[in-house]
Amino acid sequence: KEVASEFVLKENTVSIAIKDYNPLETLIIDPSIIFSTFSGSTAQNWGYTATPGPDGSLYGGGIVFGSGYPVSAGAYDQTYNGGLDEGSFGGYDIGISKFGATNGLKLFSTYIGGSGNEQPHSLIADGAGNLYIAGRSSSANFPLAGGGSQQGIGGKYDIIVAKLNATGSVLLGATKIGGSQDDGVNIRPKYVGTNNAVSLRRNYGDDARSEIILDGAGNAYLASCTQSNDFPVSNSPIQTTFGGSQDGVILKFSNNLTSVIFSTFFGGSLDDACFVCNLNPFTGNLYVGGATASNNLPGNKSGVLQPNFQGGIADGFVTEIKNDGSAIIKTSYFGTSGIDLIYGLKFDRKGFPYIMGTTTGSWPVVSAAYSNPGSKQFIAKLQPDLSAYVYSTIFGTAIAQPNISPIAFLVDRCENVYVSGWGGGINGSYSPGTTQGLPETNPLSGIPIPDGKDFYFFVLEKNAQSRLFASHFGRNGGLGEHVDGGTSRFDANGVIYQAICGECDGSAGFPITAGASSCRDNGGYNLAVIKIEMNFSGVGSKVEAAVDGVVNDTIICVGGRVDFKDLVLKGKKYYWDFNDNPNRFDTTTAPSNFHIFSTAGSHRVMLIAEDSSTCNVRDTSYVTIK
Repeated sequence: KEVASEFVLKENTVSIAIKDYNPLETLIIDPSIIFSTFSGSTAQNWGYTATPGPDGSLYGGGIVFGSGYPVSAGAYDQTYNGGLDEGSFGGYDIGISKFGATNGLKLFSTYIGGSGNEQPHSLIADGAGNLYIAGRSSSANFPLAGGGSQQGIGGKYDIIVAKLNATGSVLLGATKIGGSQDDGVNIRPKYVGTNNAVSLRRNYGDDARSEIILDGAGNAYLASCTQSNDFPVSNSPIQTTFGGSQDGVILKFSNNLTSVIFSTFFGGSLDDACFVCNLNPFTGNLYVGGATASNNLPGNKSGVLQPNFQGGIADGFVTEIKNDGSAIIKTSYFGTSGIDLIYGLKFDRKGFPYIMGTTTGSWPVVSAAYSNPGSKQFIAKLQPDLSAYVYSTIFGTAIAQPNISPIAFLVDRCENVYVSGWGGGINGSYSPGTTQGLPETNPLSGIPIPDGKDFYFFVLEKNAQSRLFASHFGRNGGLGEHVDGGTSRFDANGVIYQAICGECDGSAGFPITAGASSCRDNGGYNLAVIKIEMNFSGVGSKVEAAVDGVVNDTIICVGGRVDFKDLVLKGKKYYWDFNDNPNRFDTTTAPSNFHIFSTAGSHRVMLIAEDSSTCNVRDTSYVTIK
């Protein structure tokens, strides 16, 4: 039933006051749009990728076809660098913008590029707000920073990784790596040749799929692909030679992106692509997923769910490798007799991997109460050793082709599963599937009537019990909402940070929030970004420290005061252990506190946030004060 509620603003904290409900029952707050806005570029600006910052800000990335990107004062690069004509729109640079956590106001915008073409495929931010960018470049003079260099001989497109500081003013590190052919290109660029599905490139943006992630030490891991038989592999790679046609590549970089810790091929004799990667939270081993046309992928396949290629144009795959890249532990195919690709790979807190992707075959439904028979998007929970499904299910409409091109994936702390994607419109020449008729549950309010060319957000309850939420997002009319490549992300709280390529044709209709930047009528497109809170992830905890107003300052003198606050703001009670006095254990209902440290040494401060009505009841986070 519906429960009356209202927003309450106290100082800088917004909370929700709930009236007359049973605190013993789970309370779900409707999903809501926090902000939706445009970059405001007067030049053509196509949306690719987005990620959260540690404070809830949003970083969005795309490509910019000329001068007119709204760069900020003090930005790293305030000038368009030029490019090469690769299609009807000419050359382009990367454009990166950062947006505020609550209102979507632009905090900075900058170009990144050289005299060729650059595009971003994947973004992720560290705890200090530094932004890691993975993509590709055809520039011989792409800016290498912080001791970075050209790795390999380079050629056509090369893979790039770059680290931008939190204010967008300094490129802290950048490396370019590649062989003599295309690297970071899945099959071929979308602007070259006919726009249609070829091999592992099944959607409009699939030429630009890769993922960069970070570990606790700040090392970066990258899943991508290469067509170069001389791609530079290093440090005892698990596969030293090019398999043929196109291989996946797996790389690990140091924190500043200047040192390659390992680099390896991963592939068989036909086309292979690594799209996604994640770290097992217990073993630290790296799991990599993607798609393959090869029946001879490397790795130990004994005891896995599908040791053999299942037929059709492509199967999905997952491989588990040691964290130092020294050995493959297991590899399994995941497929049907149709076309199968894995576009998402995440872990729950217990160390179980989950995969998400699309199929044109009959994907198995296993131990799942919820499924949409005949549909072509799949979600599966796996045993960590890839030996079996814990559950497997499908969602969408009963048509022959996938409804969406999936973009973002999450398993939250309550083991609910989230997917974002888009379909129809510009994807029609690749796949005839559309978003028309996709089921909705508690859809977002204020959104125009779906037209089959929209984004789609979907939340599956733990253990595939039910559909918690599903909604379209977009305007009615035009070419349709899409991305031109790249990944977007959910944060740990189930909030989506989504990049979109939004139309700027002078007509209204794309849903934006109050105070947002408008889409300049440039006859083309702008990077649009949206932040939507789903409210299914239970209570969370993320403690932040500040000294004299300086956030993340964790070094003080004895007798110094440190202010603490929880950034998630989902608890009803907060328990604070400052590790300074055995009798000092505070309980508050407010998400903030302070402490004056009376003893020297290292103090591991613990915050427990609690809400007994949620699926997980409590969550814990730490920060160390010295």
